[in-house]
Amino acid sequence: MLIAFISYPPIPIFDVGPLRLSLHGLFAALGFVAGAWIATKELRKRGFDTVKYQSCLTWGLIGALIGARYLTTPAALLAGVDPLTALNPISGNFSILGGFAGGIIGGVWRMRTLKVPIWPTLDVSAFGLALGTIVGRIGDLAIVEHLGRATSAPWGYAIKPGYDVAPQHDALECATAADGICGVYHHVAAYDLIGAAILMGVLFYAYRHFKLHYGQLFWIWAAWYGVQRFALDSLRVGSGDAMVGNLTWNQVSGFVLAAGSLYFLFLFDRTHTLVTPETDRKLGAVLPQATASGSVAT
Repeated sequence: MLIAFISYPPIPIFDVGPLRLSLHGLFAALGFVAGAWIATKELRKRGFDTVKYQSCLTWGLIGALIGARYLTTPAALLAGVDPLTALNPISGNFSILGGFAGGIIGGVWRMRTLKVPIWPTLDVSAFGLALGTIVGRIGDLAIVEHLGRATSAPWGYAIKPGYDVAPQHDALECATAADGICGVYHHVAAYDLIGAAILMGVLFYAYRHFKLHYGQLFWIWAAWYGVQRFALDSLRVGSGDAMVGNLTWNQVSGFVLAAGSLYFLFLFDRTHTLVTPETDRKLGAVLPQATASGSVAT
């Protein structure tokens, strides 16, 4: 018998005039804004051009929307979905890993056209990617999305009769229950938020206390989040997500991300320059310089 669990009424999709609004989409947008803000702030501290970075963010947003939709396409095709349905741009599943991949590709493409230094920009963008995940997952908590397998853990989320959880979990809802609980499930979105918050702290600690090479901070983010998604999605096996053998599609994506990132993390330790104010200046940063008298000149 369960003696403890987490439960709260979900906030379903609601109407705002002629529009239907979901907190999932709202907090995804707020997450992008929050991530852009902190990355821009850190890039400005380094002395790099933040105006050009805003253009890169715009292209990153477009890439994120495309990537979020189409990273799930291979899984749909493997599941037997017809190609036209699998390629429909406005229906089907969306993936946060696809959003990251598309956003990074779009942003890097724009960096190259504007001659923005790629690796220092991606390094500070790691903070934005982590913070964006934290804020974005708040929307998933609000609508109760990304539940995993049933659990008896005291931190599981309990669906009570009458709760209107996210549409992907409609089968878990019930009108009545003898003990007042339809079921208790792993709240994977909450775990992902907590993991991203820890990752945020790790990134800042590494950034401030270790001598890093250009690109390594970005690969730390990618390796951590890849491992995190691989581990957390093991709780979603059998919950209706697209499968590739015994793994969810997100586990496959997370494994590829983590393995590739760990390789580049150690490769960059040998091939890339250490981050210093002097090397930043060589890449175009404009920072105050101390004069012989100790004052600061720009």
